[in-house]
Amino acid sequence: MQFCAEPGCGVLVARGHCATHTRYTRATYTQAHRWSNTVRWQRLRDEVRRAEPFCRACLAEGRNVLMTDVDHIVPHDGDYQRFWDRTNLQGLCKSCHSRKTIGGQ
Repeated sequence: MQFCAEPGCGVLVARGHCATHTRYTRATYTQAHRWSNTVRWQRLRDEVRRAEPFCRACLAEGRNVLMTDVDHIVPHDGDYQRFWDRTNLQGLCKSCHSRKTIGGQ
């Protein structure tokens, strides 16, 4: 057994990627990485931070925890429209974002 090939993922697999990360092909990951390194993404990310400075998931549980990550509610899977759709973005704290993306929730 070894860890999933996705950087930062701690799921043990026989080889390759875990079920959460197999949806990303190298091309999909590379394209999304390019989009996230643009001024357009920085502006959109800042817009989300201004609009909702607290983690959406924590707020739903009655806790005020500052958001740290901008999350795609529905994974974009390399889809250009879904990646840039503001209504598909939410602010989450590091803990909630990790639980959602790595934990497969």
